[in-house]
Amino acid sequence: MSPLSLARASSFRHGIHPEEMKELTRALPIERVPFVKEYVLPLSQHTGAPSRPLVGPGTRVRRGEMIAAPDGYISTAQHAPVTGRVTGIELRPHPMGRRVPSIVIEIDPFDSQRLDRDIPPELDSLPVSDVIRRVQEAGLVGLGGAAFPSHVKLQLPDGKHAQFVILNGCECEPYLTCDHRVMVERPQAVIGGLRIIMQMVGAEVGYVGVEQNKPDAIAALREAVSADPKIRIMPLEVKYPQGAEKMLIDAIFQKEVPSGKLPLDLEIVVNNVGTAVALTDLFEHGKPLVERVVTVTGPGVRRPANLMVPIGTSLEAVLEHCGGLHPETRQVIMGGPMMGMAQKTLDVPIIKGISGVLALTEPAAILEEEPCIRCGRCLEACPMFLNPSRLAALVRNDGVEGLQPLGMLDCCECASCSFVCPSHIPLVQLMRVGKAMVRQQSGK
Repeated sequence: MSPLSLARASSFRHGIHPEEMKELTRALPIERVPFVKEYVLPLSQHTGAPSRPLVGPGTRVRRGEMIAAPDGYISTAQHAPVTGRVTGIELRPHPMGRRVPSIVIEIDPFDSQRLDRDIPPELDSLPVSDVIRRVQEAGLVGLGGAAFPSHVKLQLPDGKHAQFVILNGCECEPYLTCDHRVMVERPQAVIGGLRIIMQMVGAEVGYVGVEQNKPDAIAALREAVSADPKIRIMPLEVKYPQGAEKMLIDAIFQKEVPSGKLPLDLEIVVNNVGTAVALTDLFEHGKPLVERVVTVTGPGVRRPANLMVPIGTSLEAVLEHCGGLHPETRQVIMGGPMMGMAQKTLDVPIIKGISGVLALTEPAAILEEEPCIRCGRCLEACPMFLNPSRLAALVRNDGVEGLQPLGMLDCCECASCSFVCPSHIPLVQLMRVGKAMVRQQSGK
């Protein structure tokens, strides 16, 4: 494949422009959340098979110790976020709305909570298989939201090659600023992680895509790159959902990932900037994934903040650290307003894929649905060039045979269609149902 040429366009085609709403936290440095009494580690924190517990009730664990092992190739490890004692493995509420098996740890209040780190290996001295194993055993996942195990992306299948690596620094979801602060405060770690990924996949050139509403992040990254000709910082137009990997590829290269294909089919690997920092921490400091940066924001929280939160900390404890909720708060969302999940209880843990906590004083309005007026706005908004209105009609009429030929599985569930629909049709919810229908019919 010949090298891809950079496009002049500074964004992808279609998409929407919701209000950014980032002013509450964009200038706030990352601060640490104090340790709390109890931590809950769901065995399902990532795409793929749940982790397999290595501990039982009564086991004493050290901070950073592996407490659950990968249970398959598309699976990853879990580590103790604190030193303490396992009090049980039991069903606990999960941010996705169900109860799942979870390891519960009670902190040792008299321990220093020093992180139990492995001696970081020399990356150049390890075969690729050992590097992949270490990434899996360190529990690294994509920190942009999908929580896909990182080692899978970094191990290229036989016959596949990667010319380019893209780091996603767009953070296009309204309100969220955790990636922004990571780029501003740890630019060297971002670039260090990019170089690790490039080395692992054999890529020639690396890019960091950052939307233009983050000029301080762009400046910090450019300074960190210095004169490295193999790494380019790419300012991009502010648009949603530019952080989706197929949209990001379109924005930088003006190339479309074909339906049913992956970025790797264009010889491109895409990762989040937070994931790059986690790789730097692993191979420079021997640190597994035991904490992550989370933005806590919205009109319903008393003190918005960007926080470094140990995995397993309860949502209630995080909100208490931020002064609690205003009495008029009506909804708390894990994630951003476009793709996040509304919570029915605050008794859920912060897990690896949670990048934000959004407290709203006015919940997302459930307006009375009206008939489709064939305005075409959902077609103009859809970054995957689908026809959400037609697909939704097929879902409602049980027309599963027609869904896959029209590209139902290409939907990235970004909710752009629902955002622009003047008839208030719950298009993205119907698209999710439609994808489940297709998978059920195909047996996947």
